[in-house]
Amino acid sequence: MKAQPPLGQTPESRPPQRPAERFRRPDDPAWHWLEGRDDPDVTAFLDAANDEASRWFAPLEPLAEALYQGHLARRELAERSLPVPLDHFTLWSETAADADHPVWWRHPNGAPEASEAFFDTQARAADRVFFEIGDMALSPDEAWLAWTEDTTGDEVFSLWLKALPDGEPVRLLEDIGPELCWAEDGTTLLFTRFDATQRPESIWRLPLTLDPMPSAGSASLVLREDDPEFWLGMGKTRSRQWLVLESASKDTSETHLVPASAPHTPAWCFRAREAGVEYAIDHRPGHFYMLHNRQAPHFCLTRLDETQPDSDGERLIDHRHDTTLEGVDAFTWGLVLSERDHDEAQVRLRVIELDDQHGVQCDEWLPLGELPCSQGLDATPHFDTRELRLREESFTQPPSWSTLDLDSGERRLLKRLPVHGDLQPEQLTCRRLWARSHDGEQVPVSVVMRADLTGTTLPTLLDGYGAYGEVQDAWFSAARLELLARGVAFAVAHVRGGGERGEPWYLAGKLAQKTNSFHDFIAARDALVEQGISDGRRIVAHGGSAGGLLVGAGLNLAPDSFCAAVLDVPFVDVLRTMQNPELPLTTAEYSEWGDPRDPEVYQRIAAYSPLDNLPERPWPPVFIQGGWHDTRVSYWEPAKLYARLSERTDPASTPPPLLRTDMDAGHGGASGRFKAWRDHAREDAFILWAMGKA
Repeated sequence: MKAQPPLGQTPESRPPQRPAERFRRPDDPAWHWLEGRDDPDVTAFLDAANDEASRWFAPLEPLAEALYQGHLARRELAERSLPVPLDHFTLWSETAADADHPVWWRHPNGAPEASEAFFDTQARAADRVFFEIGDMALSPDEAWLAWTEDTTGDEVFSLWLKALPDGEPVRLLEDIGPELCWAEDGTTLLFTRFDATQRPESIWRLPLTLDPMPSAGSASLVLREDDPEFWLGMGKTRSRQWLVLESASKDTSETHLVPASAPHTPAWCFRAREAGVEYAIDHRPGHFYMLHNRQAPHFCLTRLDETQPDSDGERLIDHRHDTTLEGVDAFTWGLVLSERDHDEAQVRLRVIELDDQHGVQCDEWLPLGELPCSQGLDATPHFDTRELRLREESFTQPPSWSTLDLDSGERRLLKRLPVHGDLQPEQLTCRRLWARSHDGEQVPVSVVMRADLTGTTLPTLLDGYGAYGEVQDAWFSAARLELLARGVAFAVAHVRGGGERGEPWYLAGKLAQKTNSFHDFIAARDALVEQGISDGRRIVAHGGSAGGLLVGAGLNLAPDSFCAAVLDVPFVDVLRTMQNPELPLTTAEYSEWGDPRDPEVYQRIAAYSPLDNLPERPWPPVFIQGGWHDTRVSYWEPAKLYARLSERTDPASTPPPLLRTDMDAGHGGASGRFKAWRDHAREDAFILWAMGKA
């Protein structure tokens, strides 16, 4: 471990007592009192920690400012999204160079000269410290816009409605979930409501009167989910014939359907839930397509007659041992499948065209660019379109959008995100290496750096997540260029618990197998050193949310493996959180982490929960960030970690742990892009300091 001298912490400048000393309560050595949001000492403690962090960062402010300005100079600040043609209008958004939020525009199809702004989110965000849109939904005739917005960061939303283009916004409901869906009758909205733990537990139908002034009638319950481990969500098939209401836990799902043109029809259950079985459906007239893992751990695809959905149907794509079938999108002409190769840890799109008798006319995978990369279907709303819109990016190549004409096979580039400045994509190189974990498993590690530094050992930022089956497929970052330009390598450890190598990879890093994730992360770090990519004295670990658990547990296992760490809204008080079913997410997370009311599960979680296993050896310097309004990882988790680490750290010999709590934000951090970029620049300044490159 290599630590740089403390900044701004000379005996003359250091306050007489640090927050952890001043606010210590001998009767509560675990700092659980920080959970009392209404206790004035809680905000006083967080404010004192923020002040301490500000003092410490003061000498790094010029560097943070340079990083911020460099980031701005590398990107196109004035942004315009690709236009998306709907039935009547073509829509896009524009963000001014000095704006945090976009303005939405439209023009009648075929008449771009008649463009008009119809929704100004920058104006709605004015004079608000926090502002975030949860969902936007256009009525079927594209004459009305409904949206949800959060103005505190606690992910509780209000529902608004306006006539397009310039009707006066009307607030219809408060304290609801973010999701919205219009029924095809044009006068009914579906929305979700939370229970006491902020779980989306019910879906409601809201009748609207639109003329002359919009108003809402009494909402009616459509579906309620009583099992606390299940969440509700909703959508609509691309065919626009069915409203899809899904109830799902981490490993089981159940779908209910409502005719989209008759939303008052009672919802009917497509397939009753079966423990451990997940399924999702899409629709083409006459048939449903069901993606499921019943007796097929990596998922398969079955076609079912619309009049006999309870039948066994016809298996279209069988289960395969080396591939996970991740998604299906139905069109009039066939299907687009998303498939993940386990060996290559790579997703690909597969296009299957069907004739009128459902025979396969064409079945091909779309070509990939640089590997590893991300490839996905972008906004393609029309059910009968023969032109697909694709989005692709990699660790070295910025996002690009193109169309694929299924008739001619022609691919046409629509847009490529511009990159400005002295470091261009062609000056970068990316490679995939494989790390051998504690049990012999091969863990993929992606690393990107300047091409001219290939063959030299570099200071490295190692990122990881590894939970919920989420994938960290390759993504481009303009902000990351600031580190790469300064000779830093960026690496991602694709540890078990994520989905990069398909469903088996996820299952091998959850519940009783969770500790695999932590060993994988350390193995990735060691492989970077062993293969001559990274300087073992200058590796900084980074993780956010469940990635904070990954990094925290990794630091407990091997605190000397990193010179510093950055933990954003880290989930580190795992045992205590999972013991409190009244907290948001807890009950829904039992199938991910386990229910500690089971003594075996209790012991298992207690053995890795970062706050419960801090080693006698001190952690390296750490920068921890939390959000006062965070409902996913409560502010007290990072605060308790900071307090306990502070008690174990001698600031005279080791840089103190740092805590910064955003008192105006939630789990996702700042809502405005400029504030978010400044926060990122501060993180990068800490990282460069820790690497000795400040």
